[in-house]
Amino acid sequence: MARLFGTDGVRGLANTELTPELAFKMGRAATYYFGKEHKRPVFFIGRDTRISGQMLEAALAAGICSAGGEAVLLGVVPTPAVAYLTRTQGAQAGVVISASHNPYPDNGIKFFAATGYKLPDAVEDELEKLIEADADAMPRPTADGVGFITSRHDLLDKYIEYAVGTVETSLAGLRIVVDCANGAAYEAAPAAFKKLGAQVIVLNDKPDGININAGCGSTHMEQLQAAVVEHNAHLGLANDGDADRCLAVDETGTAIDGDQIMLICALEMLRQNTLPEKTLVATVMSNLGLHQAIKKAGGKVLVTPVGDRYVLEAMVKHNLVLGGEQSGHIIFSQYSTTGDGVITALKLAAALKESNKKMSELAKVMIRFPQLLVNVRVKGKEGWDTNANIAAAIKAGEDELGDNGRILVRPSGTEPLIRVMAEGPDLSDLERIVAAIADVIKKEQA
Repeated sequence: MARLFGTDGVRGLANTELTPELAFKMGRAATYYFGKEHKRPVFFIGRDTRISGQMLEAALAAGICSAGGEAVLLGVVPTPAVAYLTRTQGAQAGVVISASHNPYPDNGIKFFAATGYKLPDAVEDELEKLIEADADAMPRPTADGVGFITSRHDLLDKYIEYAVGTVETSLAGLRIVVDCANGAAYEAAPAAFKKLGAQVIVLNDKPDGININAGCGSTHMEQLQAAVVEHNAHLGLANDGDADRCLAVDETGTAIDGDQIMLICALEMLRQNTLPEKTLVATVMSNLGLHQAIKKAGGKVLVTPVGDRYVLEAMVKHNLVLGGEQSGHIIFSQYSTTGDGVITALKLAAALKESNKKMSELAKVMIRFPQLLVNVRVKGKEGWDTNANIAAAIKAGEDELGDNGRILVRPSGTEPLIRVMAEGPDLSDLERIVAAIADVIKKEQA
């Protein structure tokens, strides 16, 4: 049976796969688990703007109350705000109801520990056992043992003040377009930039329950690109639905990805001598141009597997403070315990202001190498990594690219696919090399 908790909590089609009944059970299980050490555990619950959010919030809160906990409803707030408030306001756990960049019919529920970090797999496994037990044997307190619900949307102001405080530079003089994706940052992001003195043009800050991520935000940058040019802005910034990611647009309307954002921020930190070990953390999918640019500046990249959890693990293990993914999921670990799209946006804007350059100039420091990714459908994934013919095909491609490129072959974790990614200076060469490797994989794994 598939694991209930995926890489980022429990997700699915709201009211079919992710039901109120399941949310209720999750609330009860979490309260029982965290209630072992606290008589009345407190849960901070935040959500994005999906129409199903209130339904799941109500069911989750009811489950918490039925097991004797306190549910503090934060309302619509960014995911990183839940993590921050949980660790600073004395809650035993935080809960986010969001499916991030997914379309509005989907939703999700994920937990944060009291530290603000996502729960370890072992804790999620314990919760899963409680949720899926044949009979609910968890206590049901009565009388004054029953839990209760409070609403504290005002706590969002504490997060906004905190985010603003991570930047020491006034943004006065900058004209910035902010695309809130009709999502969780629709209040926080514009407020933070205005507090720092920027002139702010706001897009997609009128959520109606079904327009989250709809043709806007970090997954659909076209509207932001046009707006930056129309308003002659210095910078455009886009969050995803739950605001743990940020992508950008330079003054010409050209998109800037997470690799470029990380590099710009890392170079500014190198200049200020605030990047420990002169090291940035990035996944295997980050562009080769990132590696070359930071090496040229005297820094280096620590590479992890795909996934923000691996980035964060490496940052904690090696005491590093900046890491992330090409998708714009970027972690400034001295300020956040998870990706924070609002703080990332503020940091990028501050780097622009400090540089006295145009954003296009900062972005051009990194030459973005062409990347080609092909998914090869196979009958079975077993043994591909020890197959001599596949290994020979990969080596032939690596030999041809030499130091100017790389090849990454890895199986999908959820589908019968083997992914072949190649990166190098010439796209036509990549197409030929990837096709040759894919043909061998098809033959060998058919």
